[in-house]
Amino acid sequence: MTLAVRYTAARTLDTAVVDAPAPGPGEVELAPAYVGICGTDLHIFHGDMDARVAAPAVLGHEMSGRIVRVGPEVEGWQPGDAVTVMPLRWDGSCPACRAGHQHICQHLDFIGIDSPGAMQQRWRVPASTLIPLPDALPLDRAALVEPTAVAVHDVGRARVREGEKVVVVGGGPVGVLIALVAQAAGAEVRVVELSAHRRSLAQELGLVTWDPAGVDVPGLVGEWTGEAGADVAFEVSGAAGGVDTAVEVLGVRGRLCLVAIHSRPREVNLHRFFWRELTLVGARLYERSDFEKAVALVAEGTIPAERLISRVVPLTQAPTAFEALEGGGEVMKILVDCTTDIEGARA
Repeated sequence: MTLAVRYTAARTLDTAVVDAPAPGPGEVELAPAYVGICGTDLHIFHGDMDARVAAPAVLGHEMSGRIVRVGPEVEGWQPGDAVTVMPLRWDGSCPACRAGHQHICQHLDFIGIDSPGAMQQRWRVPASTLIPLPDALPLDRAALVEPTAVAVHDVGRARVREGEKVVVVGGGPVGVLIALVAQAAGAEVRVVELSAHRRSLAQELGLVTWDPAGVDVPGLVGEWTGEAGADVAFEVSGAAGGVDTAVEVLGVRGRLCLVAIHSRPREVNLHRFFWRELTLVGARLYERSDFEKAVALVAEGTIPAERLISRVVPLTQAPTAFEALEGGGEVMKILVDCTTDIEGARA
């Protein structure tokens, strides 16, 4: 048995003792150490994904931990290994998989959404999803590898090149990670963010920020680029105004990378796309190479993961952590500590 955080209904989470079966063929049992709460988890919490998420559902897919048991037919892994998980399980036979795009399989099982996630003291996953972590990398920092892999994939999808001018609209965790990854690739970056707290943190990390409520962002981009416009814009805000800004700042043949989940259709200035020959690309998940690069970026300190962690809470306080993130304010990334020994639960 294991203690787990479960989504049971809109805006309702509980902690419950659930079964923890032994790993089967090709599987391992993990002891999650830290699990991050992300925007998708908040969408689930709000009830926006009830058509997909079968309650009660154990949440969590941004994680780090160690192997506890190895099932039959698993080679190359042993108990004690530090790992994170690329939480994707594909069928291998759909048109997307046959075309080499397994990470966006048409029947994808996103572990932590479509099947039980990491917010529990014991977690059974396919060994094929494991990504090794360096022994020297603290496990709390390693919990940010998954969102860093998102940023690596996004920057790759947008084909960001050295010397290009990049605008990131939305300075939450993923927006800041995209900005840092793009900057590491040699781009000049500006982050557009309403929250003063998030702007301050981004500035402490060496990023230039703009407050869209206080400045004319397209005008500033014009001054910055000599009226050429940005080469790349990332829409990470999830807001209609963010879409407008991301389109408006782009120069001729600029690329707009859509990262945020928009729960409703948005109006888009298609004339701008026509007039400037813009390109729109979607960026949904990640591939194994993105994860491997993300591990390196976090381990070497290019991504200062510890600076993005606002708070760490024990497993039993995870429901209140969701409410804190929902309220915004001075919060960036909250981690759930799954290692606390709780009476009646195996730790």
